[in-house]
Amino acid sequence: MTQVLTPELLTRMDAYWRAANYLSVGQIYLLDNPLLKKPLSKEHIKPRLLGHWGTTPGLNFIYVHLNRVINNYNLNMIYITGPGHGGPGLVANTYLEGTYSEIYPNVSQDEEGMKRLFKQFSFPGGIPSHVAPETPGSIHEGGELGYSASHAYGAAFDNPDLIVACVVGDGEAETGPLATSWHSNKFLNPAHDGAVLPILHLNGYKIASPSVLARISHEELDQLFRGRPASLTRTTSWRQQRGSTSAFEDNSM
Repeated sequence: MTQVLTPELLTRMDAYWRAANYLSVGQIYLLDNPLLKKPLSKEHIKPRLLGHWGTTPGLNFIYVHLNRVINNYNLNMIYITGPGHGGPGLVANTYLEGTYSEIYPNVSQDEEGMKRLFKQFSFPGGIPSHVAPETPGSIHEGGELGYSASHAYGAAFDNPDLIVACVVGDGEAETGPLATSWHSNKFLNPAHDGAVLPILHLNGYKIASPSVLARISHEELDQLFRGRPASLTRTTSWRQQRGSTSAFEDNSM
């Protein structure tokens, strides 16, 4: 049975999601004026932009829902993101929850710390645009075009209490390494291994063109993955996520 979330919880989750989105877009675009206290001007904007805004709200959306189920069920869970240049989202969430500032006290949770957080992203002497090793908890950078699922299954082996939520980008899903990785569940033993939750992020685009999986019908996509050795959860574009009350319950395939 689908569990409907309460309006109060939805309001809090939506606020958290919007805060993570703001911190993400700030990292991509802003050098200064982090709270937009002054009218935005050219001097506040980075001259060279990196980080994929198109994939980031979806990664943040999944993150807040995973936090919900972790808290509800006291789960031992990690989050692996395959989409490239999704670093703003994971950095934003670790900053929002306080972990980033614990490890990097100079990136404090105030206006000056937020300015430093924004400026350092994809900037000389700063941090990369992927979920790099500097990001708290990272074991997979993303953007390697096919290795997210293999890393996810590798993390689950010999960790019977671990759930690995693995977001696969729809461009990444077209690669050979990822196609092979779907078979990794054949090697999981529930007696001494954990579980992998694959999540296909239908962002709609890859580096050079629209993605194939986002251009086929949901019915065809459903049948495609029923024929593969893995069930997955599907997330759609961020525009369709607004107002969704039970995306994870309703979109399971």
